[in-house]
Amino acid sequence: MISRIDLRGREPGQLSRTALAGVLPRAATDVEAAATLIRPVCDDIRRRGAQAVREYTVRFDHVDLETTRVPPTALDAALAALDPAVRQALTEAARRTTAVHQAQLPAENPTQVTDGLTVTGRFVPVQRAGVYVPGGLVAYPSSVVMNIVPAQVAGVGAIAVASPPQAGHGGLPHPSVLAACALLGIREVHAVGGAQALAMFAYGTDDCAPVDVITGPGNVYVAAAKRVLRGVVGTDGENGPTEVAIIADDTADPAFVAADLIAQAEHDALAACLLITTDQNLADRVDQELRQQVPATRHRTRVQEALHNQSATVLVDDLDAALAVSDAWAPEHLEIQARDPAKLAARVVNAGAVFAGPYAPVSLGDYLAGSNHVLPTGGTARHTSGLSVWPFGRLVNVVECDAAALSAAAPLIDALGGAEDLAAHVNAVRVRVPRHDGTAGQ
Repeated sequence: MISRIDLRGREPGQLSRTALAGVLPRAATDVEAAATLIRPVCDDIRRRGAQAVREYTVRFDHVDLETTRVPPTALDAALAALDPAVRQALTEAARRTTAVHQAQLPAENPTQVTDGLTVTGRFVPVQRAGVYVPGGLVAYPSSVVMNIVPAQVAGVGAIAVASPPQAGHGGLPHPSVLAACALLGIREVHAVGGAQALAMFAYGTDDCAPVDVITGPGNVYVAAAKRVLRGVVGTDGENGPTEVAIIADDTADPAFVAADLIAQAEHDALAACLLITTDQNLADRVDQELRQQVPATRHRTRVQEALHNQSATVLVDDLDAALAVSDAWAPEHLEIQARDPAKLAARVVNAGAVFAGPYAPVSLGDYLAGSNHVLPTGGTARHTSGLSVWPFGRLVNVVECDAAALSAAAPLIDALGGAEDLAAHVNAVRVRVPRHDGTAGQ
């Protein structure tokens, strides 16, 4: 059911990203090829606005809507009809996510560079954000929480949500998505999906004012739209098919490991699952658990495809080698089910989020850890963070300087401005603090 890759006998230094290129499995998604297809769609929406969005919605979602705006009554009705247990869970998820993301806000502490010169970094939220909530195989009300709460904590003044229309729900997004929006106080929701939703956010239409930042997961075409539109708007990462790596030693419970592999594979037939273990016996026992657990899982067809096509058990000599393999793969989610999991977690370099210990499964992070489940995939955890307050704001430095401090800096500015042949730069200082000979410029 899941293939094996034997990397025993290799030192950690031999398990680099370059050395393991093409060895470790991962779904092949060509964002650049998708961007070639998506660019004309985005350009068309830039030119024709709401009419183009309507036409693409008919083409891709088979729903014809006069407006993308979801009526407020539909939001209220969805919340009223929401299962009380789900409402309670979403409320608690929002509380925990708020607590974690509030801790991310930077303090506004002035730095005294010299006497009379201070620089204060201010976190300034964007004015308007667009949140995309996918609606493919399943509905994701938890993604509403994960995207909206950081924006609210950051202080974004206006937040709009887009989610694909569904013919089975009267051309509106899934009721659980609408309910989650209403629960969080969001009144602007648009029934539009895919690349056309992101282009609508970026360029604006008669139904939707343009936004400053777009966040949210989606398929390869959503990722491609982010690439095409970056620069017009700010975006978060190009989130693709989900993935998990599990570092496990002989202390790991094979039933836990198998359940976590299945849970990730349940998302998508393109999901990638990597078990990295120092113990061949554990690998054998996990295989046995998979044979028992997979037939009993609800979405076993897509689970089987994911485990068969782009998943593997990797055998290594020790935990140092396991960490090297994980860092080379740079997983979206990394679980550590081994001795001293916190110490191992502290050594991880490349991962979207790390789940340390047997009782911290990815499912906890998906819903109720308070951390964010919108995470970098496809190896982009090497350079990209999971969603936080930061995509919704900017650091603006406020510089304050008195005459004495500027006078003290003036000779150095003379030297640097002269070296760069920017005499007007020097003059802008010297007109304020003339040289001792009374001259202002050079």
